[in-house]
Amino acid sequence: MPRSPYCPRLNWSMIALLTLLAGCGGGEPAPAESPPPAQPADPGAPTATGDTATDTFNWFNFRRQQAGLPALARNRQLDAAAQGHSNYQSLNQTITHQQSSGNPGFTGASVGERLAAAGYAFTQTPSAYGEVLVATGNPLGSTAAEALLVAIYHRFIVLEPRFREIGVGAAGVPDGYTYVSAELTANGYGPALGAGNVALYPAAGQQNVPLVFYSDNETPDPVPDRNAVGYPVSVHAGLGSVLTVDSFTIRPRGGAILPARLLSAVLDPDTPATAAAIVPLEVLAAGTTYDVQFTGSAGGQPLSRAWSFTTR
Repeated sequence: MPRSPYCPRLNWSMIALLTLLAGCGGGEPAPAESPPPAQPADPGAPTATGDTATDTFNWFNFRRQQAGLPALARNRQLDAAAQGHSNYQSLNQTITHQQSSGNPGFTGASVGERLAAAGYAFTQTPSAYGEVLVATGNPLGSTAAEALLVAIYHRFIVLEPRFREIGVGAAGVPDGYTYVSAELTANGYGPALGAGNVALYPAAGQQNVPLVFYSDNETPDPVPDRNAVGYPVSVHAGLGSVLTVDSFTIRPRGGAILPARLLSAVLDPDTPATAAAIVPLEVLAAGTTYDVQFTGSAGGQPLSRAWSFTTR
């Protein structure tokens, strides 16, 4: 079972989010109740290879492509940085974005230092990077990837449209957790979605969407007054494109609008200006189609989207 991921690290101001080559801070996670393992039943889902890092990478790209985003290219230097950090966490049995030089497996105190130590250089501007982490008792890469996608602040990083490259590492301890790290970068931004265009997740027509998000598992906690809530729904405009929200709702087909917490940069300091999400305040119903409506703007252009997905 996933052990709380979880503290996203982006260099923007995210841990909220991304900056351009700086660092971000945030609290460290504590073990908490976790969601069930991912069930890779979706049409077109990648076949598991048995290698946790590779399967996590493949699953991220599967979900990005469902959302209409470009696939990430795997980079050996980023792999080395991610593997080194997973080794460090495994050796020290901790989830953290910061390493201490006196501890086993030290490869660099900060994300930026670890990327540089692995030989990864930012040669183009603008650039950005993000790191996401999870420790899981189930070594399936799809489980690690889904744990990071349900955690909404981590999803903002994994589904950032402008990221172009990724490295993933995994390391386990005997009869214990597997520590998975992913380093995502834009060494020069990838192509923009274009003014008025966004990525949606869950994607239009997506099936087998999970029912529950255990909010207490994520640091920072996006719904601090409760734990078991509904699966988050998000809209992503991408770096360089400010997303504004006028209305964002979810309802079961034929039913009433669900109470939900809106995460937007105006309301929540941990949400980037480039994305927004709603988190239903109750667990979603099984085998149900949900209709979502969003109105606002992206990159200064009016935006209206209506789409549906179905739970498992």
